[in-house]
Amino acid sequence: MRDSFGSAVNLTIFGESHGPAVGGVLHGLAAGLPVDEDFIARQMDKRRARGDGLTTARTEPDTVRFLSGVYKGHTTGTAITFVIENTNTRSGDYDQLAAMPRPGHADFTALAKYQGWQDSRGGGHFSGRLTAPVVAAGALCLGVLAAHGVRVGTHIIRCAGIEGSRFDAEPDRLARQLDALDARTEGLPVLDTAFEEPMRAAIKAAAADGDSVGGVLETAVLGLPAGIGEPFFDSVESVLSHLLFSIPAVKGVEFGSGFALAEMRGSQANDPFLLWEDRVVTGSNHNGGVNGGITNGMPLVLSTVIKPTPSIFKEQATVDLSTGQAATLQLKGRHDPCILPRARVVQDSMVALGLLDLMTQSAGLDWQRKGSEA
Repeated sequence: MRDSFGSAVNLTIFGESHGPAVGGVLHGLAAGLPVDEDFIARQMDKRRARGDGLTTARTEPDTVRFLSGVYKGHTTGTAITFVIENTNTRSGDYDQLAAMPRPGHADFTALAKYQGWQDSRGGGHFSGRLTAPVVAAGALCLGVLAAHGVRVGTHIIRCAGIEGSRFDAEPDRLARQLDALDARTEGLPVLDTAFEEPMRAAIKAAAADGDSVGGVLETAVLGLPAGIGEPFFDSVESVLSHLLFSIPAVKGVEFGSGFALAEMRGSQANDPFLLWEDRVVTGSNHNGGVNGGITNGMPLVLSTVIKPTPSIFKEQATVDLSTGQAATLQLKGRHDPCILPRARVVQDSMVALGLLDLMTQSAGLDWQRKGSEA
């Protein structure tokens, strides 16, 4: 099993959903960088379930405890190791899943790969619980990027078929949208609050029916310089797509106008270059701030498709692997009717990890330190 990602900045995650704890080891942060534990706690709170009918009833405090690599509020330059304890598990709800895999979930494929030795409680290592250490590490990465003027934000643009507002292509207006998104501490992460109540109602209706819904998340990165990334195999799109597809339930990724580019002519899809205050910009942003795998200085914009949560309470057809017979699964446990509200901070974190890795590969550890000294 490969639990690590990154070159210059590398994250390893560990643990299972119902084990004692989950956690991570983050390599590649320079010594002397400030560690804002209040910011880390706020990021963890965005991922935390509320038990409000929109998310799972399993609530965890998600307190991040550092074991190494942080001293007197700063990084030491060594591996940053941290744990997040699991304090609210009900493993008995998952006993039947050892023999009766959930449709749409990793129960069957985990069994096929690990031949029954995997921890199946709560999905084990395949659970969304493993996104908690991603968010903790992502908060550290976001702090480094922010010191260099790079901002990352994600919101819901579609949920249960309800279409909301998108990020603006113009950087100044986008910055104001990110400000408004940061200021929202309650409710769904949407740009236009007029869409919040219809989305909430759709999620609760699906939950009442024992079902779930999915949607689309949109992420924007503001403040990236031109020249980040590599052509071909380590392009910005390649690296970030690798990370984004690691998020449970992500089934599609697009950059800029994405699949809509298929319906355009080149004269429409091309983003014309312009001069603005002695700086090269583009008049549109259909390519999402990336040309040839390398950032062009415009906002980096991407979207992901989040499928409906596979753990639902409707009866579903499956196979009883202990008998080799067809069976009907009636699920127990606590599950999210929609993971979009909690997944947005995971998406921020994955993007931050990938970009910090690429930028550190290009500029080195001294570049990381210069941001904190500014």
